[in-house]
Amino acid sequence: MTVKRFIAGAVCPRCSEMDKIRAWRDDDAEKQYRECVGCGYTDEQSTVIQAQPTEIPTRVNTPHSRSPETEEVVINFIPNPGTTKH
Repeated sequence: MTVKRFIAGAVCPRCSEMDKIRAWRDDDAEKQYRECVGCGYTDEQSTVIQAQPTEIPTRVNTPHSRSPETEEVVINFIPNPGTTKH
């Protein structure tokens, strides 16, 4: 026998009533169900894990092929010799 459990704090997508959704699982059919006892809304989802699509290569997730072509330069800061404040 399948146990149907109420989901605390769940809001029905159709009637917007809170605490009226109950859920259960059918392992033979590999499905997960939910229904609203207030308006009769029903929904089902598959419990089979599907393969995730591969990520589209972008400049952000692609590693650098070489280091940047820049030269390191030391910068010296010279204090302002003037006595006036700016």
